[in-house]
Amino acid sequence: MGLEMLPLGLLERWYDEHAQALFAFLLNLTRNEADTRDLLQEIFVKLARQPELLRNARNQRAFLIRLAHNLAIDLIRRRGARQRSCDQLTADSLTVFEPSPDPDEQALRTALTAALGQLPPDQRAVVHLKLWEGLTFEAIAEALAISPNTAASRYRYGLDKLRERLRLLYDEIK
Repeated sequence: MGLEMLPLGLLERWYDEHAQALFAFLLNLTRNEADTRDLLQEIFVKLARQPELLRNARNQRAFLIRLAHNLAIDLIRRRGARQRSCDQLTADSLTVFEPSPDPDEQALRTALTAALGQLPPDQRAVVHLKLWEGLTFEAIAEALAISPNTAASRYRYGLDKLRERLRLLYDEIK
């Protein structure tokens, strides 16, 4: 199907329903706002050109998360070796959370952003989908094309790493 055949209202509705969650998910994976915007645009251009993809999806959100995840992984692979990409992502000081006027809350947000950035991308994806999207392990598994057990393991390992990296901050505020 061509772009001219897709009703604009349908694409707008899909964008309104899913863009914010996809943007947050992609930003957490890419750690780069420009890349995130490019990938989000790529998703919706693909839907404009092939609307049957989303119309035929059993679970639209899961389909879009899988599409976003695959595009982000492709981008990371295109950028070079995985280790180099992980090192760059870890070094970036991108703020995932909104700034807070409360200095203690801002310190927590900054520390959590840094800790998330140190997780491997596969664990970071699962942690994001579980904590910020509220998805079940079954939904995460479907979205990322992994087993529910793998999703649960990546979540557990990711949380363990976050706890370890945030332990000093937690001890400081208790």
